[in-house]
Amino acid sequence: MKDDLKIALVQTDLVWENPEQNRLNFGEKIKSIKEEVDIIILPEMFTSGFTMNAKSVAETMDGVTVSWLKDMAKTVQSAVAGSVVISEDGSYFNRFLFVEPSGKLSYYDKRHTFTLAGEHKVYTAGKSKLILDYEGWRICPLVCYDLRFPVWARNTENYDILLYVANWPVPRIDAWDALLKARAIENMSYSIGVNRIGVDGANIGYCGSSACYDVLGKKISEIPMNKEVIEIVNLSKNHIRKYRNALKFLEDRDEFNLLM
Repeated sequence: MKDDLKIALVQTDLVWENPEQNRLNFGEKIKSIKEEVDIIILPEMFTSGFTMNAKSVAETMDGVTVSWLKDMAKTVQSAVAGSVVISEDGSYFNRFLFVEPSGKLSYYDKRHTFTLAGEHKVYTAGKSKLILDYEGWRICPLVCYDLRFPVWARNTENYDILLYVANWPVPRIDAWDALLKARAIENMSYSIGVNRIGVDGANIGYCGSSACYDVLGKKISEIPMNKEVIEIVNLSKNHIRKYRNALKFLEDRDEFNLLM
């Protein structure tokens, strides 16, 4: 168990629908991290970009990318996380994978598929929220469009970190910034978002704006837009305890059940 956690946010461009090249690129970036970190976070669909051509890039849970994640986590002795296109039982999922150095794998399927791009026509929406327990920290991983839905992110599980991976486009980047900050404030947790940069095969542009906010909504990262950057942020359990004990806002939450 750790009172302090170091997390590497990898903001980068992606090669369109080319899992092999993206794995090579991320392998180099991950191995370039000289500082010991606990978690390395990659963007949404990090092997392909946000594609609706799922068949061309989908893998199984026994596929190359899952094996690569396990090898990478073991090699660098850090958890590695991000979402990929997974094929399972005749369906496609935008699946967040979290792989620990031990090889343990946890996953979350994106709940809110992005209807504006037709994601709901290609990918099956997830039905379960995931709370990870890692190094004494409770982490709630979510994916891109999930950010717009605060009820799904609501901190009823006493998590410490809300984590979003994304391909969030330039025209709505102000919403990304505002919602990441809001999720931190309303849930009294760290809120982290890792977004890509560049232009994808559908000619959609991305500027990054990856960030980490503390429980009061203060930005504690300094990640420039439109640049490939690996930023390491330091999280403190004492920071969470201090403000949750002093400001008992979570105890005043409305009570309700979410019907699926």
